[in-house]
Formats: sequence, structure tokens, C-alpha cells
Amino acid sequence: MTENLDWNKIYEYVYIKRPCPILMKQNIISECLEVYTLANIKSAKKRILVTKTRNERNKSIKSAVKTAIKKVEAAVAANDKAAAEAALLSATSVIDKAAKIGVEHKYNAARKVSRLAKAVNAMA
Repeated sequence: MTENLDWNKIYEYVYIKRPCPILMKQNIISECLEVYTLANIKSAKKRILVTKTRNERNKSIKSAVKTAIKKVEAAVAANDKAAAEAALLSATSVIDKAAKIGVEHKYNAARKVSRLAKAVNAMA
């Protein structure tokens, strides 16, 4: 996507701090401005892009974990044992995957799973 851009023209706009029409067309203005105005070293530019990618991935995984936890808690609140057990099984899987990837610490993940299991097991 970014390999077709004429970076010399873009640099002219960046250095005089005007909006660049080339970037505005492709909706990548913020990413490029951050990379090419803040960082001077090639590895620093790469770190900015890699960090952005990882932040997006981590945000997605954290959201999935929260959603899974809410499903278990909703089933417990509704006093539906079968649904709660099914939701607990899927939530455990999502939480463990997040811990395996490193989005959450393994003890934090274990604590969340333990609390959910305790709530499901306490149902009559």
C-alpha cells in the first residue's frame, strides 16, 4: 500500500507542515507523519510501525477476553447453569490464549479463570 507513494513529495509537505493530499487520499496520514517526523533512525521508524500493529492486536485480544468474561457473568446472573458452563469453557480458552501470547500475565489469567469457575460452581 505505501510502496506506491512518492515519498519525496510527501517529505516536502511534512517538512513545511501542511496537509499532504497524497496521504489524505489513502487515509494513512497519521501513521506516516508519526513515523517520518518523530523518528530519524530506520530501526526507530520500524519500531513505531511494529508497536502500532501490536497495540491493535493486543486491544482486540483484551476486548475478546472482556466479552467472554461478561458472557459468563451474565449466565451466572441469569442462574443458567448449562449456559454458564459453556461460556466458562470458551472464556477459559480465550483467557489462556491471551496469556500464552503474552497480552496478559499468566497469574492474572489464572486468577480470572479461577474467579469465573468459582462463580459457576457456586450456582445451585
